[in-house]
Amino acid sequence: MLKTKIICTMGPACDSIELLKVMIQEGMTVARLNMAHGELEDHVTRINNIRKAASELNTYVPIMMDIKGPEVRIGKLKEASCHLQAGKELILTTEEILGDAERISVNYPELNLVVKPGDRILIDDGLVDLTVLSVEGSDIHCKIISGGILKPRKGVNLPGIKTTLPGVTERDVMHIGFGIENDIEIIAASFVRKGDDIREIRSILKERGVEHVQIISKIENQEGMTNLDDIILASDGIMVARGDLGVEVPIEDVPMMQKEMIDKCNRAGKPVIVATHMLESMQVNPRPTRSEVSDVANAVLQGADVVMLSGESAAGKYPVQSVRTMAAVARRAETMIDYKEQFAQKSAQQIADITEVISQGAVSSSLVLNAKAIITSTESGFTARMISKYRPKAPIIAVTQHEEVLAKICLLSGVIPVMGDKVTTTDEMFESATRNAIKTGYIEKGDIIVLSAGVPIGQSGNTNLIKVQQV
Repeated sequence: MLKTKIICTMGPACDSIELLKVMIQEGMTVARLNMAHGELEDHVTRINNIRKAASELNTYVPIMMDIKGPEVRIGKLKEASCHLQAGKELILTTEEILGDAERISVNYPELNLVVKPGDRILIDDGLVDLTVLSVEGSDIHCKIISGGILKPRKGVNLPGIKTTLPGVTERDVMHIGFGIENDIEIIAASFVRKGDDIREIRSILKERGVEHVQIISKIENQEGMTNLDDIILASDGIMVARGDLGVEVPIEDVPMMQKEMIDKCNRAGKPVIVATHMLESMQVNPRPTRSEVSDVANAVLQGADVVMLSGESAAGKYPVQSVRTMAAVARRAETMIDYKEQFAQKSAQQIADITEVISQGAVSSSLVLNAKAIITSTESGFTARMISKYRPKAPIIAVTQHEEVLAKICLLSGVIPVMGDKVTTTDEMFESATRNAIKTGYIEKGDIIVLSAGVPIGQSGNTNLIKVQQV
């Protein structure tokens, strides 16, 4: 069994239903829509195709919608491009103009208020590196440290600069509305800087009556790292978004930040996704580089719940091979995990929550008895999350009566979400959970299983029971 979950970004390379079915069979767990690209009509078509492919395979594939968040871009140019030469000066202005190699507009009206001499400004993923010399009114005078060919509307990064940008833009609100209309299960918020950015999105979802929608915070700058603890508290999970992060902070800090994010999410029992450039070369090559394979394996060994494909699946030549490779590498990495040692380390944490104590006990029992599976009946997904936190060797078959709970547990390492029957007694609950678990193919008659649930039935957050039995 593959415990690690795989997110695949949708795009022209994987638009066909038949191709999507193969990707699901190879290990795709979640489909991602990047709202920075494509028209809304394209996204609607992809949503329908994903759901049809999953339905034909009788499985569940939730959809993650990645919203752009606050972003700074340069404006339009007089020509198709301009050449910026190192050593020369460039003026960035908050005025709306047609730019050239001497003066270019920026879409952030308060940029002149937040930068000061000595600050760095990066354009086009760091291709253009500027140092601020002075600020005069709406103009920011810069020296070009490294230049190149610059095209219109390229992104601007402000490493180490505290901005006044809104946490949620008007465009984000529009996309959130689109996601709600199309029953999107997960929202990934870009450039999250503080916990209140997520609380703002959550209040929008609450107003629309869709509080069950999950929110993943993408950490892409130093401010997000500084406020990481509060962001984890406010979020349903974290994405290590290494692309912009590697532009916003010194590149050598990214691996350490990745490890910090994974460790903190593991301790909080919240899913963590490692993303960007994981199998980048497979956009054009059928085989990955050795360093890419090591990158995926190390993410799994560090404790990532999820690994993600971006351009590899959305626009690359080999989307199926990319999923297959990622699954194979993750599966192999999982064989190197010492589950008993890992459990001992995680159990050293002091806990006071009853559900977590029961979940820890279920994992301990499964390791001692070498159980074939842990089966939990979950109302809200919290019990499944707590069991996953302790990383059992056995698969966690999480049975729920509520469809919206499936999305809450789909990103958790080792968790297999299953829709169950409505029950009224403990005996019915265990019988139903076991029967539905057998349908998954992970257990059969004669296997030892550990069951975890709550009494009275149907109440969220009251897991208080462990049962060990032979199927």
